[in-house]
Amino acid sequence: MSGRMRHVGLVGIGAIAGVAISLGISAYAFRDARGPIPLEEIRQFTDVFGAIKANYVEPVDDKKLIQEAISGMLSGLDPHSAFLDADAFRDLQAGTQGEFGGLGIEVSAEDGAIKVIAPIDDTPAARAGIKAGDLIIKIDDKLTRGMTLTEAVKLMRGKPRTDVVLTILRKGEAKPLELKLTRDIIKVQSVRARLVEPGYAFVRITQFQERTAEDLARHLTDLFRQGPLKGLVLDLRNDPGGLLHAAVGVSAAFLPRRALVVSTDGRTEDARRRYYAAPEDYLRGRGEDAIAKLPPDVKSVPMVVLVNNASASASEIVAGALQDHKRATVMGTRTFGKGSVQTIIPISHGPDGPAAIKLTTARYYTPSGRSIQAKGIVPDLIVEDTPEGNFAGVTVREADLARHLEDKKAGPSGAAPTAPASERTTSSRRYEWGSADDYQLKQALNYLKGLPVETAKPRDSVAAAPKN
Repeated sequence: MSGRMRHVGLVGIGAIAGVAISLGISAYAFRDARGPIPLEEIRQFTDVFGAIKANYVEPVDDKKLIQEAISGMLSGLDPHSAFLDADAFRDLQAGTQGEFGGLGIEVSAEDGAIKVIAPIDDTPAARAGIKAGDLIIKIDDKLTRGMTLTEAVKLMRGKPRTDVVLTILRKGEAKPLELKLTRDIIKVQSVRARLVEPGYAFVRITQFQERTAEDLARHLTDLFRQGPLKGLVLDLRNDPGGLLHAAVGVSAAFLPRRALVVSTDGRTEDARRRYYAAPEDYLRGRGEDAIAKLPPDVKSVPMVVLVNNASASASEIVAGALQDHKRATVMGTRTFGKGSVQTIIPISHGPDGPAAIKLTTARYYTPSGRSIQAKGIVPDLIVEDTPEGNFAGVTVREADLARHLEDKKAGPSGAAPTAPASERTTSSRRYEWGSADDYQLKQALNYLKGLPVETAKPRDSVAAAPKN
């Protein structure tokens, strides 16, 4: 494959039921990296293709066979590489605007099962009680065993105000649960902010979208107009990621100009990049630089970043950058560990529109050179969801996904040992992020005020912040 085409760089995880994770578009130069054509393997493929066409019990469309072959080729690489048909590609592009139809669930495919990574705030999935770690075994009357991620997402999509029944397996439940959800237009407000008490601000980012950095700048400007801040809590819990340049822009709001935010490394020259807190790396030629107009005190206000096991990709980039530059204290539980970048490569223009492949092309690294892949960010202060433990009895991380990329620099898996099940504590007491009952937020405020913080016994030891 040669010539110049357009690509989409993704740093999100899985897919959202109703749309795939957000994207950014930039020029991509294909390099001719082909070796000798594997004639024997191609002959074997054509033999199988011909045998199916001639002997399968029912006629099979050529297009279906080819698409299934492409899907299998990609899904066998890692959990994030996939084939996107015309519908999935359109949904991916629409997702940049933060509005789409569906249920609001981040999901991934693992060994033929559809696993929930996290529900999005204030969506049908969140309101129905869907939890991280749930396995979706049936969508309406269709079993999901063996379904591709794209097929499952298609079934969960639909017109607003129509119903869908999800049958899920949940750890600790003796029987499968049937949950009836009503589809809706999912409008993800990526940034919310308010003063939680005089002098202390709470800023939550739910997903990194096209305008997240600009929206953050607007909220921060409004907060500082209300008076000087003594502390700021940046909440990235359950944030699955999104646009790489949005993560760079959010980091740039708090870091010195031209500070290194993240670097990527892959096989091609295009995959080897360094991204700085600079307009050319977060504006991408769009509009005014709202980050440059922020009040100077934004760069120095004491900060805590809240994360959990569902904080992934772009949120890990921000947490890692602020941690490495010692700009903020990271608090919560170890993050998801999705440290790879996907490139969206259009491959055809059929009657239904262009299709594409989503291909893992690079790993990303924090400013100090830490790989997050399959390891995640370990907080400076381990604080669980409640004093009794975390909400879920099971955590889902990149290292748990089948065929996840290994951190070659750290050896096989690169993941930290986890505590035995007998040491894990759970709590059924749930709360809304940022509410008066938010235990982790209370601990973050205590830290900013110099008061004691109730930390959990550290269990994760990898990808910890470098020591002085």
